[in-house]
Amino acid sequence: MSRRLPWGAMARMTGRRALAAVPVLLGVTLAVFAVAEASPFDPVKAYAGTAGLTASQQNLDQLRHNLGVDQPLLTRWWEWLTSAATGDLGDSAVMRRPVLDVITERLGWSVLLAATAFAVALALGTLLGVLAARRRGGLLDRTVTALAYTLEAAPAFWLGLLALWFFALELGVLPAGGLTDTASDTVTPDQVARHLVLPALVLGASQLPWFFLYVRQGVGDALDEDPVRGARARGLAERTVLTGHALRSGMLPVLTLIGSRVPEVITGALLVETVFSWPGIAAATVQAATAVDFPLLAALTVLATAAVLLGNLLSDLLYGIADPRVGFDG
Repeated sequence: MSRRLPWGAMARMTGRRALAAVPVLLGVTLAVFAVAEASPFDPVKAYAGTAGLTASQQNLDQLRHNLGVDQPLLTRWWEWLTSAATGDLGDSAVMRRPVLDVITERLGWSVLLAATAFAVALALGTLLGVLAARRRGGLLDRTVTALAYTLEAAPAFWLGLLALWFFALELGVLPAGGLTDTASDTVTPDQVARHLVLPALVLGASQLPWFFLYVRQGVGDALDEDPVRGARARGLAERTVLTGHALRSGMLPVLTLIGSRVPEVITGALLVETVFSWPGIAAATVQAATAVDFPLLAALTVLATAAVLLGNLLSDLLYGIADPRVGFDG
């Protein structure tokens, strides 16, 4: 008989986390404006571009007033916050477009890349972790473990450049970057899928070591527990012992890992997008940071913070579902 999920407890936990997220998000947005205020970059000159080099001080002051950057820090932050609460995220000075349009246009591609890479890392990490745990100390275990520690120390952008050189330049089997082929002016699913392979594999490879090591350790420990030994003594098939007993117990630590890897996936995605010219939010983030684009910076930071909070909530919910002893009301 299947166990009923405690929907009420899950809803209460989600509600508590949502309330706790409000001051966190407020603090993050205020910190963004404070850091931008202390930055040596001048948003007015960044907005004016080369024209700012010959513009008079009066014109620069007028532009500063039009952009609203001559107001006090708290005033700018409060005006942005009250407008954001109504769905108006303001206009991006560097993109010359509404912030909401910039995010809407780019976010989907970033989510596609991150989700695909996350699935690759989780699937391969689980498979290799189970195989390594089954024969700890064997050739496969030693080989994959050494590779995992190597990947763990390798920066994502370095992996991206290496994959770009080997698969795109040397072998020529995969496109070097972008979203579509150079000669194409339309976005088609098959082109997107081909162009997604390299960045998704690189980003997935940068996250794979943690999933592999956690699964290897968890399943290996579970195989030494008395219930699993008892299952083997009763003559159960090895596959049943692995999937029905050891894997379920050994995967519990991996559920907590999901939330903690979200910030790393976001950071890695920004680097990988830059290497492969993937049309996500990486370019917008870099431009917003260098041009001190207050509205766009604040919106992107809130988005990243919300993703981290949602990742932590998801991992806790999954852990509570997998292990009823944990509960949701603690």
